Amino acid sequence: MLKNPKRFFIVLLLLAWTFDFLFWESPVGVNFVLFLELVLIGAGYFLLKENLRPARRSIWLLVPIMFFSVSTFLRQEPLTLFLAYLFTFFLLAVLGNTWNGGSWVFYGLTDYFMKILVFTGSMVVRSGQMIGQVRRREKENGAEKENGFPLRPVLRGILIALPIVILFSSLLASADLVFAQKLSDFFENFSGEQISETIWRSVLALLCAYLVGGAFLHAAFSSYDRKVAEVDGEKKKRLLGFIESSIVLGSVATLFLLFVIVQFQYFFGGTENIGVEGYTFSQYARRGFNELITVAFFSLVLILGLSSFSYRGTAKQQYVYSGLSLFIVVQVLIILVSAYHRITLGIQWHGFSRLRLYPRVFLIWLGLLLLTVAFLEVFKRQKFFALSAVIASLGFAVSLTLVNIDASIAKHNILRASQGRHFNVTHLTSLSTDAVPVLADEFMLSTLPESVHEGIGAALLCFVHTATNQPMLDWRSFNLSHWQARQSLKEVESDLLGYNMNGYRRVRTPEGKFYYCD
Repeated sequence: MLKNPKRFFIVLLLLAWTFDFLFWESPVGVNFVLFLELVLIGAGYFLLKENLRPARRSIWLLVPIMFFSVSTFLRQEPLTLFLAYLFTFFLLAVLGNTWNGGSWVFYGLTDYFMKILVFTGSMVVRSGQMIGQVRRREKENGAEKENGFPLRPVLRGILIALPIVILFSSLLASADLVFAQKLSDFFENFSGEQISETIWRSVLALLCAYLVGGAFLHAAFSSYDRKVAEVDGEKKKRLLGFIESSIVLGSVATLFLLFVIVQFQYFFGGTENIGVEGYTFSQYARRGFNELITVAFFSLVLILGLSSFSYRGTAKQQYVYSGLSLFIVVQVLIILVSAYHRITLGIQWHGFSRLRLYPRVFLIWLGLLLLTVAFLEVFKRQKFFALSAVIASLGFAVSLTLVNIDASIAKHNILRASQGRHFNVTHLTSLSTDAVPVLADEFMLSTLPESVHEGIGAALLCFVHTATNQPMLDWRSFNLSHWQARQSLKEVESDLLGYNMNGYRRVRTPEGKFYYCD
């Protein structure tokens, strides 16, 4: 039970009002960051007043939480934006689970899943439980004493007085036209539509406060888990013996070795070896990229799974097992190099796209994760496997934000086009507003070929057309990417006068060429 439930409910009501003010009829923008900061401040105030100080390890979670929350209004590229929201909520759940314990660094993958599942359940039920506890305590303490606030009698009095006041108001309005007009003006603010809107807004705001309150209470009473996952792994029940796990690892290592030999002979050997088997270099490079990524992923799952469920009784068995795992990791890294080489060739032929840049960044972090897994296996620090996977996932999401995917696509493809490569203008128009400042900067350059210059101008006019059809939003929905795009479009607007847009979203350039918007 809380020491001061009244403080708890006051904080929640303030957050409910803030939620309504920031989000009602306002798309998500900077309001998300502001509300998240207020939630964290409210949580800190409430928990510290309850003498519940955070563990040192838990405080560090605030750094990535703020990074990803700020990323939500810095970028508009879909995957970057999705991961920013995903990891913001994920890290908030981890913080709520480990506020007092700080043991998130020792979590296993199962711990992360189960803890977040329990945290979600607490958000749904704990506030209701708290309301019930407060009511029971009020009854036990005699909540309706003379010195207390008589809430129920007040409500009963209002319900009785309301129909009586309505009756006399109608009679007085009939007796005096001026009074009737004043009464009509007053009730114009309480039309049926406005009343229903007010009710709906109140329900949403109180629902938000209810869920946030559940998160606060979970952090207060269910985040003491200092001993989680600190048990020695060898004391856990093992499902497989050393012989079984060695056979599995040995078989996989042999298969990977054969594949790696083929890779060196055909793929890394050049186009001549590939042509012998009837494939062009382009066809061979594009074949199997997804399969190689899948193999690398499931190899990681295999190593982690066998490490958790297999028994190694002696030091010799541990060395053999670690050696086989390390051998597989080395081979998977070679497979990842092959996959990276394939995607690089795709970029050289066709230029950047989201579906080529995502895996390129992902491969780097997957390779780093595999190296980390090998290090942890050799030095018997397997309990940090899950933490390594979480850090690699966070690193991938951070990289997408820092790389600025759509801006990189625009810059790289314009460079290729200026070197005589194919220029896909329609692809540029399908990018988010993250790409607009780059397009505007490149458009102002005088060194570009005329065909490339006109293609960029056509793409910019498509963005101008989209921007003019979007309503202006207030400060609550401010997004840095949108703002920078609008500023860039204003700077080049006078240079786009020779471009025309028809009703089919088709742009005609000054030289008479036509380009379609997305």
